[in-house]
Amino acid sequence: MKIKIFLAMWFIASLTACSTDNKEEYEAHETHAPEGVVVLNEKQQKALALKLGTIQMRNLTTVVKTNGQLKVAPASSADITAIVGGNVKSIKVFHGDKVSKGQVLAVLEHPDYISLQEDFSQLANSLQYLEKEYERQKELFDNQVGAGKDFQKAKADYQVAKSKFAGLKSRLQLLNLSPKQVIAGTISNSVNILSPIEGSVNEVNIKIGTYVDAKNKMFEITNNKDIHADFMIYEKDVHLIKKGQKIHFTVANRQDKEFTAEIFAIGQEFESNTRAIHIHAKINEAVSGLIPGMYISGHLHTDENYTPTLPNDAIVAEGTKSFIFVLENLAFAERQHEHEEGENEAEEPQKAFKMVEVITGQKDEGYTEVKLIDSLPENTQIVLNAAYYLLADMKKEETEHEH
Repeated sequence: MKIKIFLAMWFIASLTACSTDNKEEYEAHETHAPEGVVVLNEKQQKALALKLGTIQMRNLTTVVKTNGQLKVAPASSADITAIVGGNVKSIKVFHGDKVSKGQVLAVLEHPDYISLQEDFSQLANSLQYLEKEYERQKELFDNQVGAGKDFQKAKADYQVAKSKFAGLKSRLQLLNLSPKQVIAGTISNSVNILSPIEGSVNEVNIKIGTYVDAKNKMFEITNNKDIHADFMIYEKDVHLIKKGQKIHFTVANRQDKEFTAEIFAIGQEFESNTRAIHIHAKINEAVSGLIPGMYISGHLHTDENYTPTLPNDAIVAEGTKSFIFVLENLAFAERQHEHEEGENEAEEPQKAFKMVEVITGQKDEGYTEVKLIDSLPENTQIVLNAAYYLLADMKKEETEHEH
């Protein structure tokens, strides 16, 4: 309270202090204002960063407050490794690049790639012979001309070769090598590493010439389009949570913007050290610039009980009563007209604000429930901040007028 009084006194002093050179600047402000009204010129309004608005309907039945991080679904994030080890021949992307599904990220080379293709090509040619030999022995056996053991051997050789052919073909396809081109005689000493998803490159863990194998993570790709809010709910509040509920939250580096999200999944296991569960919520707004890992804080409403509210700074207490300030266009117009008739000179733009009593209720997240004692015209402009300083300035004027 001492700090507020000091700031109010400083502000009043700064508004009223004047020298010989700027005396005229404040003469308009010294005009008598009606009781319960404070008049500010344009410079004083700017000094207070005065904001005007209307009463807002908000849900103040908050029962759960929570923190968490922004995350992406497992299907929207990928760690890229090599299927078969090799040396890095070239790197096609940089950290932060956007990539599409199937785009080449890097090229690896190794003699093992050549050996694999040679084995497949040889087996492909052998398979043709084994298939024909199997068909010939089958025909002889069916006509009771050939020996059974020759047919069984031809059948076994063909089936073994056929299975091995299918296995080698799958390995080539995993390496993004074309089995058809290999059979046609095109052998490559390198393989392309492709992105399995669309997204952005978050990690590049390789250099030219580095040998990588299947356990080394080369890249990390994340698709931030599917980002969602991951909150922690403590044990005492778990019974209040259900799918479909809305959460209002802010991001640590964007406190001026409030987002909303809807719960679509609730964890079924407590974390041992925090006794909390994870809940996942889909962000309703289409936003950009949100990155996985950003810290978030939010509040959860368990029902829909909306009530008229104003920011806390729009309300000022005097004794046991609470007041707000509303824009009084009519009162100011009459006062300005009288001034112009009396002095016949231009006046700096001014606004008059009338103090109105209200009854306050519950508070939450910087807002207070308000109930009007006397109704106001629709869309009445209300001062949303600095109400404390308007009251102090009005009291100062009333004191001066008494003298």
